[in-house]
Amino acid sequence: MSLISHTSAGCCKCGSKADVTVYRSINTADDPQLKEKVKDGSLFVWQCPECGQANLAKYETLYHDPDAKLMIWLTPSGDLPESEMKAVTNHAKAMGDYTLRRVGDISSLMEKLLIFDAGLDDVVIEMCKYVTRVEMAAKAGEDKATQILNLPMHFFRKGTQGDTDYITLSFPDNGKMVGCNIGFNVYEDCLGILQRNPSIKVEEGFAKVDGAWLTSLLG
Repeated sequence: MSLISHTSAGCCKCGSKADVTVYRSINTADDPQLKEKVKDGSLFVWQCPECGQANLAKYETLYHDPDAKLMIWLTPSGDLPESEMKAVTNHAKAMGDYTLRRVGDISSLMEKLLIFDAGLDDVVIEMCKYVTRVEMAAKAGEDKATQILNLPMHFFRKGTQGDTDYITLSFPDNGKMVGCNIGFNVYEDCLGILQRNPSIKVEEGFAKVDGAWLTSLLG
């Protein structure tokens, strides 16, 4: 069951206070409509009743999709009490083979849902991002290499053109988001790289799988 509460929040534009609904936990089996609202981010947006400004509500929540056996813990503060994490981890284990992840911001939560809904592995996607950045940096030249290697990339979609599958990654460029298509063979190659390097593995429990995590393991 989803757990809902209310909190007072101030508008980023006019400063007016408003009563905002927050979801401390989200269970898509009980509330299927919440899944799409998480994927498009609308669940975390509230409108100021005074000036109409759209505001982002940043709060901790546990996303649970029993059908997909997926739990994602959104922790904007970065803090996750060990006792609480262990209790939920053990509960998930008792229910079957669950995928457990931890993210620090709403966009990362949205991205995880897009990845898993596409039937893909988020570890492999992180490797795809890494390989794509390395290739882009090599083509860009030494003066831009460092900037490109640190470029934030997000999974956008898996698509098909004719008989060929591809993956679209998005990243900021001159103040706007642009897309970069990579062949699905890149995903398959990255899967092979990970299979040949068993040291690159996800820790037990609510693991944080992102670019920083992968870079720390690659050395």
